[in-house]
Amino acid sequence: MEEILAKLCGTSPIDPLPVWVHCNVGHCFNQLFLNIVPHAILAVISACYIGIPRSFNFGNVYRPGWKYRIAASFLLAGLFILDIIPVAIWRQELDSLYLEILTSGIATLAWLTHCLALFVLYKSPYSFGRGPALLLILVFFPIPSLIITLVWHFQTEMNGQHLQPVTIFRVSIICLQLASLLLYVIGYIIPVAYRQDFGAINDNWQHEPLITDSGISAPIWQGVAEDGESWLSRFSYAWMNPLMKRGYQWMLNRPQDVCQLPQQLRTARVRERFYFCWQKKAALIQADGETTSSTSDVRSNASPSSECPHETQKSVHLLAVLHAAFGLRYYSLGLLKLAGSLLGFSGPLLLNLLVSFMETCQEPLSHGVLYALGLFAGSFLGAILCNQFSYEVNKMMLVVRTAVISTIYQKALRVSGSSLAGFTTGEIVNFMSTDTDRLINFCYSFHELWSLPVQFAITLYLLYQQVGIAFLVGLALALLLVPINKVIANRIMENNKEMLKHKDVRIKLMTEFLFGMRVIKFYTWEQHFGTKVYACRTKELKSLRAIKYLDAVCVYLWAALPVVVSISIFITYVLLGHQLSAAKVFTALALVGMLILPLNNFPWVLNGILEAKVSLDRIQHFLELSDQNLDTYYSRAGPSDPSSALEMHHSTFSWSPASQGNAEQQLTRGSLQLSIQDLLVAKGTLVGVVGKVGCGKSTLLAAITGELSSSGDLVYVWNLEKGFGLASQEPWIQFTSIRENILFGKEYDARFYQKVVEACALSDDLNILPAGDQTEVGENGVTLSGGQKARVALARAVYQEKEIYLLDDPLAAVDADVANHLMQKCILGILKHKTRILCTHRTEFLGKADILLLMDNGKILKTGTPSEILPLVEAAPELRETDKRRKDKIPTEYSQEEDVEPEEEETNQANCLLNREEEKKEGAVAFQVYKVYWLAIGSCLAFSILLSLLLMQASRNISDWWLSNWISSLPRAENTSVRNLSALPSSQLLLFSHGGLISPVMASTPSNGSLDVNFYLTVYGSIAGANSVFTILRAFLFAYGTIHAATIIHTRLLRRVMKATMTFFDTTPTGRILNRFSSDMYCVDDSLPFLLNIFLANVFGLLGMLVMITYGLPWIGLVLLPLAAIYYSIQSYYRRTSRELKRLYSLTLSPIYTHFSETLTGLSTIRATRATERFETENQLRLELNQRCRFASNTAMQWLDIRLQMIGVAVVTAIAGIAIIQHQRKLGDPGLVGLALSYALSVTNLLSGLISSFTQTETMMVSVERTEEYSTDIPIELQDELIQVAPDWPSQGHIEFQQVVLAYRPDLPNALDGVTFTIYHGEKIGIVGRTGSGKSTLFLALFRMVELRAGQILLDNINSCSVGLKKLRSRMAIIPQDPFLFSGTVRENLDPQGQYTDADLYQVLEQCHLQEVVTEMGGLDRELGERGKSLSVGQRQLVCLARALLTQAKVLCIDEATASVDQKTDRLLQQTIRQQFADKTVLTIAHRLNTILDSDRVLVMHAGKVAELDSPDVLSKKQDSLFQHLLHSGQQ
Repeated sequence: MEEILAKLCGTSPIDPLPVWVHCNVGHCFNQLFLNIVPHAILAVISACYIGIPRSFNFGNVYRPGWKYRIAASFLLAGLFILDIIPVAIWRQELDSLYLEILTSGIATLAWLTHCLALFVLYKSPYSFGRGPALLLILVFFPIPSLIITLVWHFQTEMNGQHLQPVTIFRVSIICLQLASLLLYVIGYIIPVAYRQDFGAINDNWQHEPLITDSGISAPIWQGVAEDGESWLSRFSYAWMNPLMKRGYQWMLNRPQDVCQLPQQLRTARVRERFYFCWQKKAALIQADGETTSSTSDVRSNASPSSECPHETQKSVHLLAVLHAAFGLRYYSLGLLKLAGSLLGFSGPLLLNLLVSFMETCQEPLSHGVLYALGLFAGSFLGAILCNQFSYEVNKMMLVVRTAVISTIYQKALRVSGSSLAGFTTGEIVNFMSTDTDRLINFCYSFHELWSLPVQFAITLYLLYQQVGIAFLVGLALALLLVPINKVIANRIMENNKEMLKHKDVRIKLMTEFLFGMRVIKFYTWEQHFGTKVYACRTKELKSLRAIKYLDAVCVYLWAALPVVVSISIFITYVLLGHQLSAAKVFTALALVGMLILPLNNFPWVLNGILEAKVSLDRIQHFLELSDQNLDTYYSRAGPSDPSSALEMHHSTFSWSPASQGNAEQQLTRGSLQLSIQDLLVAKGTLVGVVGKVGCGKSTLLAAITGELSSSGDLVYVWNLEKGFGLASQEPWIQFTSIRENILFGKEYDARFYQKVVEACALSDDLNILPAGDQTEVGENGVTLSGGQKARVALARAVYQEKEIYLLDDPLAAVDADVANHLMQKCILGILKHKTRILCTHRTEFLGKADILLLMDNGKILKTGTPSEILPLVEAAPELRETDKRRKDKIPTEYSQEEDVEPEEEETNQANCLLNREEEKKEGAVAFQVYKVYWLAIGSCLAFSILLSLLLMQASRNISDWWLSNWISSLPRAENTSVRNLSALPSSQLLLFSHGGLISPVMASTPSNGSLDVNFYLTVYGSIAGANSVFTILRAFLFAYGTIHAATIIHTRLLRRVMKATMTFFDTTPTGRILNRFSSDMYCVDDSLPFLLNIFLANVFGLLGMLVMITYGLPWIGLVLLPLAAIYYSIQSYYRRTSRELKRLYSLTLSPIYTHFSETLTGLSTIRATRATERFETENQLRLELNQRCRFASNTAMQWLDIRLQMIGVAVVTAIAGIAIIQHQRKLGDPGLVGLALSYALSVTNLLSGLISSFTQTETMMVSVERTEEYSTDIPIELQDELIQVAPDWPSQGHIEFQQVVLAYRPDLPNALDGVTFTIYHGEKIGIVGRTGSGKSTLFLALFRMVELRAGQILLDNINSCSVGLKKLRSRMAIIPQDPFLFSGTVRENLDPQGQYTDADLYQVLEQCHLQEVVTEMGGLDRELGERGKSLSVGQRQLVCLARALLTQAKVLCIDEATASVDQKTDRLLQQTIRQQFADKTVLTIAHRLNTILDSDRVLVMHAGKVAELDSPDVLSKKQDSLFQHLLHSGQQ
């Protein structure tokens, strides 16, 4: 090698490549390194841009700068060719022909390649900017070489008297080259004229150019990630630069601002590939003679009618399909992993050789240069391969996530109602969230599973090379770590399961707590439920504490074991008769450090794989559920009567699958079976279904829509493919605008839409709202009243224009006037030619039905005309003054609804569009948030943690310095090949990269001589012991501090939420509040401490490193200063963008789960209306948007990683150069230099860890920010108690409203406007009025659910505002409009605080006619299921009534509590209320006016004011009174 260089350069073989000659850089070194290398890099990178796609849409644009640059490049290529000519003709003694031809030839090729690249870019979208800035930077690299060459010519050839022509010619050429470079720079500076029409870098998809430096921003930026990019752009993620720039400029405000997914990651494409493989697997199973599982047809159309029956089925396995669809690409990524790992081993081997070269003068210079080049190449390629592996695995995880989520969603749309009955909504949503996340994490775990043993084996081999069989002792001790780690891991897993179980219970409690907040506040149960939540939280924290302390033990073992193992090896080695040397010590220590990492990580990898297996089995079980099969459910044969729209003969239906016993399903739906002997419904008829509560009316409609399991004959439905118009008893409202709810995916037809709105009595409601029908309703229609929800759901069904309509009590929640309107204008009006089946308790409206069905206990007792059936049920109420209808004299404003219900009034009129998306915080996390977390830990404790960290890091650095000192004290003869081994103590290098492996280079064991090995080992052991003590102290202090913080944060959050106003709960989606208690608290409990721990360790590690580097090698600062500037620039770009991308990801994740929950809630409606295909598409769009944000976020991390890796490569190369110069100049203490170099090598890894850990910590701190926002900012109820009241207050029940004015928010109109009236002791008051007139608001004012704006309410002559809220509410009782039950027993729902005996409970159940039902179910300790779903809606209302009867309060408020109860039961209940509350004040809001006709007085509300107040007799006889009009409307 030396001889070749000597011939090429014309120098001596002893020093063939002198760096410094005659006070100037050596000419040969200049040409080979400063000329050839920059030109080679320029050629390679320019070649990467030659494949850029062209753009054919240039428009009018003026781009002279590009032409200047192309011309300058071409000119430079020509000048380098001209430079060869004089050398060849006039060969000088000082010149080497071959060297000049080599350098000029490479330069010519480089500039020609660059010229071609510029021409290609000129024809591409790049030309609309200045092109990649990288090319300009590379153009500057050859300039130093040209200047040095010019100076060299002046020094060597211009000192003589006569100048040679060749010298003048060559100097002129160099000057022209410099001038051409100046022209190139001018061409880059010249601006590009703006053009109107931007071309697309991906013409197929018409998107904006991805890579541009022009600074011109289009109104909407939507590039396509990666597709069409050159491989250089792919490796460097240059295509991400525009997105990173937008994030840095605060322009990532919406998910749509993120670039489009590459084609291979698009949701539609992934689904197509996945379902093709699914069908293929299904076909193979079918070919094997098995009956294919219906899950094989998950891709069928909206109607699942084509699916296969379910006898003896063999299911398609999800894992097998994933393997077939994506396996080949995934397994091939293992090659990248293997190559990257092996290249990682090359670094320390070459570093060993380089340091050996530095320590001795025997090796030639060329060896040092080769080692340096090898280090550069190995670290460069290793960085590229490892980065690409991570990037490709992330893409594979996205693909799998898309496939699994799409499959789960489609399965949920098609699974039979009976199969689905065994799952709660939360469990199914968990399949899509937690289980899917665990499954995709397998993508990383699998490759770790095989790569960790490979690393382990290589490390063992190298250890054997160093210390022989003595390594077995260390191995035995290290292997002890495996069972210990396994025991700890198992304990952690057990505690984790326990913690998650308690967390699930807590979240379930919180969900019910939030859903039933109105009831809880009415009954002042906040403290009781709060105590239950705190109890669950205490158990959860107990498990968390165990986990964190076990983690602390893991940290301690991880830190202490290397020392124990190393010392054991050394003692064994000495006992075997060998002599210890520093080389052996350092090498063994380094390898032991490498040995611990695979042992430590392997159990966690296995746990990850086991978790993925559990989740896979759970998802597989869900996919194997039987589907709704319309082919086997409905008869395809013609009806027995051609005029029939519906026929059922000898059919039995149940909520249980045919293969299961009913007992299994009792919890979910009760044990009711539906038996239909013969049912014929003719086309165009109106069928009324009546019967007492729980008789099977809703079950009959579910049987018609195919939601039940059936046995017996098939059901015939006319025009089945078109579906049904379904209005369910509990209206299902989507979280969107009212118009979108009604349209439900159909085209907007203005005339028909208006007709439907009129028929469903929604016109006035929409007119009142500033945004009209564009007003967005809240989650589950929270901003609408019960009546409005029912009418919107009815309007949706009507607008679908089906042939058969199934109406489940849509009249229950509306007043008599509106009910009459719906009956006349909708059911008997717009739907008069349709087949209608109407279930209702309001028998007064069934007089015009064609046929009535009387049901009881799941059977049709009798079928007949209204005149035959109605007398059997309960005579329709006799309404007074039936002949005095004077509709022409009734003012028009009274004939329609006047206002919206109070909840609707809460809608902000200034901005009626609800804030559907949670507000996205901008910028960095505020300092105040960190302060909150600091205070939650406790200042003293936080200081102690930081001090222990400082001592831990200091002891680690001192131990490193001590080992370095040991090396320096060794005789020079022994110290020839070990300098690099001072890298050992820097465990970060050894543990966080493959860079810690040391090559076995020692051939012999030198004698220790006078070296006191025992002394050095003793001191080192003492320092290491101190380090272990500080480590365990820091680990346990940190665990204790973070658990303390989590406890404080949760307590403050729950306390504040419990005191929040009802307005807050009504205007905030429940999911948003739950997020604080679930995912955000999980971050505070677990994720934040984990990441904060790493971040703090990185910070102190970096400080320690900087101190040691500066101490050992002060002039390394010349490398670190530019590195710091570049690092700061990159991290500021990355952090800002990454933070925004993660926030956008979180914002787009919630709508996926919300939409899925919404779908599951409204599944019967979606399937009945045949809208499954549209909902699949909506899910796909939401998923794609979320995947875009996740992909961008993941790629931003890879963008950062490759840049930091390249900084690392630059540092390694620079250090190699420093080592060569040090060898030449003989500078510094070898021990300190080796120490400094080892630290410098690992700085880049630490900087990378610092950015990622800080960014992730900052992301986790967002959870603290969100919890703190709710802990301090949400409005809370006034807790003041100005006066003390008597224990029996109110003893009389005297109520007086004095000029009461109430508004839900300051910017809304008054819901009550100057209301004044008095209710005397023991009076029974009926409250009536149209929807939204302020009836329910009276109760809210009385219970202070909303504070008054003016006026006062006196209870027994005491102002209610002066009484404490808890006392005020506990002294009154209310039965709210919406019956709400908690999951739990009957006893817990009646008496959650355990204040009453069983006898008391049975007594009130008997009074509410529920004792028989409860006894049949199994008594007071029978579980009612989620939100009481084992009871019908009517039965739930009766439980709420029983709850109120228990309180024995002096004031009882009843808010339409019997709307879903049949008339007979209602009459009995009214009698019970009159008897039990004979001496108490009772206020009743009723739609059935017959229930309040025996009241002492009737209060008629209108537009928030008292319109009438008198006895029913007086008001019914009063000419044109509102009450009289309401009576007449009810009778119509």
